[in-house]
Amino acid sequence: MEAVIIIGLGNILYGDEGYGVRLAQRLYSRWDFPGNAEVVDGGTQGQTLLTYVERADRLLVLDAVDFGLEPGEMVLREQMPAYLTAQKIGPHQNSFSEVLGLATLRGNMPEHCALIGVQPAAMTLGAALSPAVARCMDKGEAMTLDVLRQWGVHPTRRDEPRHLSASALDALLLAEQ
Repeated sequence: MEAVIIIGLGNILYGDEGYGVRLAQRLYSRWDFPGNAEVVDGGTQGQTLLTYVERADRLLVLDAVDFGLEPGEMVLREQMPAYLTAQKIGPHQNSFSEVLGLATLRGNMPEHCALIGVQPAAMTLGAALSPAVARCMDKGEAMTLDVLRQWGVHPTRRDEPRHLSASALDALLLAEQ
């Protein structure tokens, strides 16, 4: 069975920059995924995401990307840039494109990759999602589910929400009930 990895990228401290992470959290909260599919809060982890990328047969990336469109416009891309660069300030300065470049160099690039991106309006420290991008949560969720279904992955709707990257919170919430 093919391994399917859904990675939400971004920094939730910078408004629209956190769209991919927030969308991944929403998907994880609302849907149960089959054993071959995993939702990952990739945040700004950089090169540490290489293990997820190399494990995937199919990779779906959720992110805010400047496509030069109107704020809130959504894009589905079947290809993502993969490149390496020698200019680094420190060991943690890696873009996701460089992670894909490393996977390619190592011969472990997923067979299928897709990107669901939203055009950000504002990426300001401490800001919430802009109204234009916040309105895209439903559309982003629908686009993600559509891609997954095309890939043969059929999530089922959850009765109770849960929290991505916070199983301890789930345990606390269950204990309080």
